[in-house]
Amino acid sequence: MTTTDSATSEQGAAHPYSPAYAVAGFGFVSGALSVDEKGVAVSGVDAALDAAMARLGERLATIDMTLADVVKTTYFVTDVSLRDAANRHYETVFDAPRPARSFVEVAALPYGATVEIEAIAHAS
Repeated sequence: MTTTDSATSEQGAAHPYSPAYAVAGFGFVSGALSVDEKGVAVSGVDAALDAAMARLGERLATIDMTLADVVKTTYFVTDVSLRDAANRHYETVFDAPRPARSFVEVAALPYGATVEIEAIAHAS
């Protein structure tokens, strides 16, 4: 069982959960927000998708996994019209066969983010 060394959010405030957790070859990654390295929300659709994926990659690295290990993602977005851009982005990030994905519109996300991505990974 492996967890990240720090249970902090992108904003640096402690939360009562692990940003990433590994057990039995699986990695479970809490939602990674579309914020920069300092926790500030990133504007622009493509930049927000890139930022959320970068934060996801950072969280995976804490449990010795990468985006190549991802088997399932869930996207939470504040505007469902981001779906087409997210689909194009997914094709650039993941090779076929791509991970399964759910795409859900929500009313709001923490810190003013527009995208949050959570993932399940499996060590090959």
